Amino acid sequence: QVQLVESGGGLVQPGGSLRLSCAASGTIFSISNMDWFRQAPGDERELVATITSGGDTLYTEAVKGRFTISRDYAKNAVYLQMNSLKPEDTAVYYCGVRAQPHSGALYDTYWGQGTQVTVSS
Repeated sequence: QVQLVESGGGLVQPGGSLRLSCAASGTIFSISNMDWFRQAPGDERELVATITSGGDTLYTEAVKGRFTISRDYAKNAVYLQMNSLKPEDTAVYYCGVRAQPHSGALYDTYWGQGTQVTVSS
C-alpha cells in the first residue's frame, strides 16, 4: 500500500510564501505523475500543478509564475513552492501520486490527507 504524508500548510499574509511537501512511502515500484490539487469551500477540487516522471511541469493559469512544483526522485517526494500568495489561493491542498505498487500492477492514484493554506491579513 502507498501512503502519502503532507506538510507545510498554514496561515500567511497576502504576498507571502509557503512550501508544501508530500512524501510517499510503503510498497512502491514506480511513480509516474505527481500532482497538487486544491479545494476551496463550496468549490470542486482543481488541479494546480503536475510534474511528470521526466520532470515536465504543467500549471493552472491562476498560479503560473507564482508556484513551482518539483520532485525528489530518491525520496519519492513532491513539493509546491508558493510565492506571492493571494487570498484566492486559500484552500485545502492535496497531493496526488500515480504509483505502481508492484511490478506488473496497474497504476493507481493515491491521495494525501490534505493541508490547509489560508491567505489572509
